[in-house]
Amino acid sequence: MNPAAPVVGVGGVLVHEGRVLLIRRGKEPLYGRWVVPGGTVELGEPLEEALVREMREETGLEVEPLELITVFDRIQRDGGRVLYHFVIVDYLRRRLSGEARAASDALEVAWAAPHELERYDLPPKALEVVRDAFRRSGLL
Repeated sequence: MNPAAPVVGVGGVLVHEGRVLLIRRGKEPLYGRWVVPGGTVELGEPLEEALVREMREETGLEVEPLELITVFDRIQRDGGRVLYHFVIVDYLRRRLSGEARAASDALEVAWAAPHELERYDLPPKALEVVRDAFRRSGLL
């Protein structure tokens, strides 16, 4: 990857019945790591529509965004060269329908309770976002 500009991504946290939905990524960046579902925004696509589309593509679930959780940068460098730069907009979301399954670039899906998060070795920012969503949902 040799980006000319940052790429906008959306992600989100779906808390359902006391558990959060996680995916194990099937491509770079973060190949093989557990994270919250999400992906890149297409040209002309509003953020919330991208969020709904990405969730459907990765997990088969229909969702609706509830509230913005955070906006942050994920930048990977190799010396002075930027390998990638994503600006990620994370939302809390609500499940409307469907059963979670790995699809698109997700290798696996898992539902994790707050006390199970450590076993998934989430990247620090993803763990922070998930814990914040649990707090907002009254589970922490």
